[in-house]
Amino acid sequence: MPKIEVNRDIFYSQVGKKLTPDELVDILECAKGELDEIDDASGVLKIELNDTNRPDLWSTMGLARQLACYRGEKRKAYGFFSTQAKQQKNEKKKIIVDKNLKNIRPFIAAFVATGPKIDDAHLIDLIQSQEKLCGNYGSKRKTIAMGVYRENIISYPIQYSAADPDKTMFVPLEFDRELSLREICEQHPKGIEFGLIVKDFPRYPFLTDANGEVLSFPPIINSAKLGAVKVGDEKLFVELTGTDIDTLLLACSVVACDLADAGYSIEPVTVVYPYDTPYGKEITTPFYFQKEIQLNIEDAIKLLGDVISVDEAAKAIERMGNPVRIDKNSIILAPPEFRNDFMHPVDIIEEIVMGKGLKAFTPVMPKDFTVGRLSPQEEFSRKAREIMTGLGFQEMIYNYLGSKKDFIEKMKIPGTDVIEILNPMTENYEIVRNSILPNLLMSESVSANAVYPHRIFESGKIARKDSTENYGSKTENHLAFLVAESEVGFNEASALVSGLFFYMGKEYTLAPLEDPRFIGGRSARIIFGNKEVGLMGEIHPEILEAWNIVMPCIAVEVNLDLIRG
Repeated sequence: MPKIEVNRDIFYSQVGKKLTPDELVDILECAKGELDEIDDASGVLKIELNDTNRPDLWSTMGLARQLACYRGEKRKAYGFFSTQAKQQKNEKKKIIVDKNLKNIRPFIAAFVATGPKIDDAHLIDLIQSQEKLCGNYGSKRKTIAMGVYRENIISYPIQYSAADPDKTMFVPLEFDRELSLREICEQHPKGIEFGLIVKDFPRYPFLTDANGEVLSFPPIINSAKLGAVKVGDEKLFVELTGTDIDTLLLACSVVACDLADAGYSIEPVTVVYPYDTPYGKEITTPFYFQKEIQLNIEDAIKLLGDVISVDEAAKAIERMGNPVRIDKNSIILAPPEFRNDFMHPVDIIEEIVMGKGLKAFTPVMPKDFTVGRLSPQEEFSRKAREIMTGLGFQEMIYNYLGSKKDFIEKMKIPGTDVIEILNPMTENYEIVRNSILPNLLMSESVSANAVYPHRIFESGKIARKDSTENYGSKTENHLAFLVAESEVGFNEASALVSGLFFYMGKEYTLAPLEDPRFIGGRSARIIFGNKEVGLMGEIHPEILEAWNIVMPCIAVEVNLDLIRG
């Protein structure tokens, strides 16, 4: 969970009141926060935040904004946002995007912040916001990277280009000599840490101004000249690059609102794309892209188990800093500029709970008495795991969500049965997995330095679309395993399946299989009781190449629910 350090004096000035430690502990509940420590010597409050969907809270200004609204302070207005209906184009300050970035790092957002000379406390907080947004929310700079520069020495328009990694050179931060982009990835500490994000591309993202002065090599490092912001600077240029436009725009909004709260005026910057984006070819950022979401009060009453009026619910939601309007028995919420975590009406109900306060709800003891025990499905899954361990396999545990790139594109499957997340926070969690095989291949792709053979497995859930089910989808318990070794082949896969079914006390047969994930003629369908319950075989070289796997692999995946009977 994100942990932040906030300057006590700045924080309390924004909250509107100096809080006692007990008062702070109580009010942090509305932000799902916990007070870790008060460092009186440095005047720093150390706070842990337990909501990974609220990156707007991961800074002094953002957390203070939430607490101030909860205390009854008026919600702040930010007049510098553009929308699809109304773009505040800035003809003087533009970023021109290179068409070759479309499949590399396609999106960028930026703005200019002008205000008081930045001091130590605000600079430390800005750096902390940058680290938390890019590290936690931006998947260690993969989907978001942020740079801050001295705006007064930048000439427009700025060029966001795809540069030759061997011929393009500049002096990066913390160095006093020029390096090529490829050398930065190999020699600079930040390049060694983050260079894997871009190293496989033929060209690298690069930012320069109209005079050819280098701003940065995103997502790796700023230049030593324009990117060295210091105490006393009063005009900042902030840019963010990334691969998912909604994630990027939200991060841009969060930083802009934080700086606006700190007393800076925000000047938008217009980004000109040579290719289509979900919001057009010209986007002036900061940009408001969020959609309204509606809640029927009857749904809230049903879920809360407590009678609440529309007006009372709306008041609780507004206390959390959300603008709402009432339409008969419904509440329509327009997400604040710095939030995009409302994916379902249930999220609005959570705002009601937080706005009213957990203590406002009377605790109710459970009315039903149950005995905890393992389900038949879990007992069978445990048996399968024991068998796999006995066969010399190492158990893995994976996330059930993943990206289309990993679960569909790299596996060469159509993906028609895949369940997509309607409003994912990042592209890494945009679909529910329909197979365990991509997870196993993902592990193998980063295990080339481990001693062979590699024998890994997982027993877990997958989900697919199924129109015959009430909710249009079906969840199944699967077992999958993978072996990577130089001489591995179909015969070993067949022997392992035979051993698995023998120890489970089940009989099976094999049938021909045509599947792009496996080599034709070296794969098979597994049949149990006249039903197809799984597949097995040698992974196709094209799949191995997509995952950058250099060793032959066999894999097996079976539906435990169908085998259990």
